[in-house]
Amino acid sequence: MRQPLVIGNWKMNGSLSLTSELLSKIDKAIDDKIACDIGVCVPFVYIDRANELVKKSAIKVGAQTVSEYSSGAYTGEISAQMLAELGCHWVLVGHSERRTLFNESNAVLIDKVLAAQGADLLPVYCVGETEADYKSGLTVDVIKDQIGALLSDPSIDLNRLVIAYEPVWAIGTGLTASPEEAQKVHAFIRSLIREKNAESAKQLKILYGGSVKPDNASLLFKQQDIDGGLIGGASLDADAFISICQKA
Repeated sequence: MRQPLVIGNWKMNGSLSLTSELLSKIDKAIDDKIACDIGVCVPFVYIDRANELVKKSAIKVGAQTVSEYSSGAYTGEISAQMLAELGCHWVLVGHSERRTLFNESNAVLIDKVLAAQGADLLPVYCVGETEADYKSGLTVDVIKDQIGALLSDPSIDLNRLVIAYEPVWAIGTGLTASPEEAQKVHAFIRSLIREKNAESAKQLKILYGGSVKPDNASLLFKQQDIDGGLIGGASLDADAFISICQKA
């Protein structure tokens, strides 16, 4: 059975004081009733502080993106090795905001997955369709293209990554795919992985991201192929995030 996983994505939010407040409150709430893995992906500048706060905790810290390059004249970029040296465990790759706002292509994102795995980080590879895709009935085509890019590179270790399905139309909008809709896409993703490697498909964690909140988390997490959540806005509210972890 796959261990549930909940990862908070703070995006470009937070401060030193908020980092301390949130992580301290979440850490104190973790007990034997919370039987899921927990991660937080914080802004680069708070990674070191976050790791100090959770070093005796079950919470694992991650970053929100990573460079595809290992070093060199790439001003402003952060390499996977740098993140590993700071104690990162996770790194998000291909979040919809990186794909749309920063024009990161599938090819670039596969290089980022490889860079992360090369530094012993666990990439969380994000996929999902836009509102226009959704309304045009293109969800399956978009997902097949994004997952296909991942499966086309034999260097990628399918046993050392997480996939997150996040319908772009449900991110930060308050809209959420119904549990049945989300399950259908998660099952499709797992079927694509199964075609490549049946054993990897069994153990691969697929998270749902898209306005997950305490009041809809239970129904989402009850679905067979939904292994937890990639949580945006609710991860900045300690009580809400703790509640989602409890439900996972």
